[in-house]
Amino acid sequence: MQKIKKQLELLLISYFRDCYPAFPKGRMLLSESPDFIVRAKHSKKIGIELVRLFPEAPSHSTEESKSEKLRFELIEITKELFERSSSPKCFVKILFSEKKKIGEERILALAAQLANLLRVKLSNKNERSFFVYHFSSKELPEGIDEVLVIHHPKISESLWEEVNNSGISEDIEADLHRLIQKKEEKMYLYRKQQLDEYWLLITGDLLRNTRNSNISNFILNEKESAFQRILFFDLMKSKVIELKMPSSG
Repeated sequence: MQKIKKQLELLLISYFRDCYPAFPKGRMLLSESPDFIVRAKHSKKIGIELVRLFPEAPSHSTEESKSEKLRFELIEITKELFERSSSPKCFVKILFSEKKKIGEERILALAAQLANLLRVKLSNKNERSFFVYHFSSKELPEGIDEVLVIHHPKISESLWEEVNNSGISEDIEADLHRLIQKKEEKMYLYRKQQLDEYWLLITGDLLRNTRNSNISNFILNEKESAFQRILFFDLMKSKVIELKMPSSG
């Protein structure tokens, strides 16, 4: 389990590095507390800790709970069909439509259609290289709005899941404060590495339908955290939001 976790972290930070121009150039090493160490120019060493954002009090409607099982079944069948042909191991996130609900009678046909689409579109990708592929609603069967596929050659086991599979946050700012505080409590461990900077990278899904969904309003000042940079990475939008940056002065 720990091996798979580290592989997923490597996949996510590779994706982040592609999307964040300010990522330091240099050799990136796997580590523990923090998860990665980048040996940048002029002997500068930067530690990066990864954490996924999960809501503490997710909102689930009764109707949503009823269809959750069907969506999980669809994802599992699609994954099985996709991988029957020795397709690349991937991290896959699926965003279902809120307007076009998927009925039980469509599960098998839709899974086969989606698996075939992914297989065809990814057939020209080099499995020995890192790649990211976004599927838009125009490419996908009715009932699915987006699919994100990320592959890293070092990942040995696929992970397929629904977007916001842990629920929708009712208070995104409170969840961010809680998560950052937990990581602040481990700063004494990170400092044992004697690095020049410490970054916290928070990854999350497409943020929608939340009471305070504009995460850009959540900006920390210099004294609120011992991390030099705190960044939120929206996986579905490939967007990085800088929540805390080094003081320009």
